[in-house]
Amino acid sequence: MLRSFEGHEPDIHEDAYVDPSSVVIGDVTIGADASVWPNVTLRGDHGPITVAEGANVQDNAVLHEGAEIGPYATVGHTAIVHAAEVRSRALVGMGATVLDRSVLGERAMVGANSVVTEDTEIEADTLYAGVPVEFIKEVEDSPWASAGDRYVELSRRHAEGSERIEGAERPSRSDRPERGGADRPE
Repeated sequence: MLRSFEGHEPDIHEDAYVDPSSVVIGDVTIGADASVWPNVTLRGDHGPITVAEGANVQDNAVLHEGAEIGPYATVGHTAIVHAAEVRSRALVGMGATVLDRSVLGERAMVGANSVVTEDTEIEADTLYAGVPVEFIKEVEDSPWASAGDRYVELSRRHAEGSERIEGAERPSRSDRPERGGADRPE
């Protein structure tokens, strides 16, 4: 769903993929080949949000209050980025939270379920994890640095090969034979 907010409308490049179940509100810019996956919320109502070229924001993630996602960066499933910057080819792991004024350097990685507290700077080519995050190690040639490229291809496949199935609803529990519905064998 796309919504304006106080005169600001989302600006979505024609080559970007935005899943219909995502919610994109207000001052949001989504670049070429970027992808926004199911149930993502991009709330540009209290500062602009940028999802740069080739970046991907995965299922159930939330970006708010001036979040900036750099080229080919990855924001993992259920992650939250709030008023922070994720630079080129960096990775925010699944379920991680990145808080205000924090910066993830190029190709930096934040582990799953980690918390990057306010005003934290994570150097390029490093892995941080924990609550709050701590330096784990330097990382060279991480396969995650190319995740953005893989998601560009996957988003193209979804754009071309995925269609809403009209009228197809999941049966209620009582209608399923294995759950005691009308067609249940005696």
